[in-house]
Amino acid sequence: MTEILSQDEIDALLSAISAGEVDAEDYGGSSVGEQKKVKIYDFRRPDKFSKDQIRTLQMMHETFARLTTTALSAQLRALVSVHVGSVDQLTYEEFIRSIPNPTTLAVINMDPLKGSSVLEIDPSITYTIIDRLFGGPGEPTKITRELSDIEMSVMEGIIVRILGNLREAWSTVIDLRPRLGTIETNPQFAQIVPPNDMVVLITLETKVGDVEGMTNLCIPYITIEPIISKLSAQYWYSSIRRGESDENRAIIQDRLDQVEIPLRAEVGDVELPLAEVLSLKVGDVVKLGQTTTRSDMTIKVGDRKKFRCRPGKSGNRICIQIGDYIEDIPDELLGTTRSEEEV
Repeated sequence: MTEILSQDEIDALLSAISAGEVDAEDYGGSSVGEQKKVKIYDFRRPDKFSKDQIRTLQMMHETFARLTTTALSAQLRALVSVHVGSVDQLTYEEFIRSIPNPTTLAVINMDPLKGSSVLEIDPSITYTIIDRLFGGPGEPTKITRELSDIEMSVMEGIIVRILGNLREAWSTVIDLRPRLGTIETNPQFAQIVPPNDMVVLITLETKVGDVEGMTNLCIPYITIEPIISKLSAQYWYSSIRRGESDENRAIIQDRLDQVEIPLRAEVGDVELPLAEVLSLKVGDVVKLGQTTTRSDMTIKVGDRKKFRCRPGKSGNRICIQIGDYIEDIPDELLGTTRSEEEV
């Protein structure tokens, strides 16, 4: 059991050590060769995200980067490359100090999560996008001014499209509905959280044509704190495996229901020489190889036989009555079956 020293005993011990009568190593609790491992911890920058959560955020935004690459390439009609450069946690003040002024800062409402995030686009990328949309070549420019009203409106359209990709990338974790709030050009006017609050910064290396720059997505910890437990690789992969959910099946079924497929009833067929076909005229009668009033006709869906039917009338309309089902196996499947039987 640990012995508790009185104040007099502590003073006597310190006096003995100062006089050299007692060796301090005798009371150190460890030998000279043993060194305690000390981990430096900055209380001004406490780690809020684990390595697993950082890795999950990186994988999610790699999907976001791929979607953004495709969307911008199609809209700008130029070669666009976007990929995740790094995912770091730092204070909001450090993020604000690291970006240029002026720049393009989009404040994003992260519904249904509380709070906002910031999407910062490098000025070189911003003006290259604007130049491309206005019909220019998108060459590198050194413009250090704020956006005009027209340029601001153009960038709003680009950012809204990017947010659609962000929603899809986060769909495996939460049904995120990001909405564009305001666009600022001065970082000091985009104070979404206190300066010392921790944020996660996703840096996207962006290239439009020959112009390279950075696109930063800054998300405060307090915004994603309610879903922090879902930011794990295990949960993310399990969500991907649940892709065939009832909701997805309903969406696929709804889209298939809207597909139009031709349906036709074949009365019969006959082979004629080309000369007779060319001599056919209105009023001619072509004798088929079967009697439609007695023999079954065939219904084709697309190019496949599906049903047998009989002709008839419903009121003043000609109609058909569906009969037996025809199992029409495609030739490629028949070939596979025959080869398997031969083996």
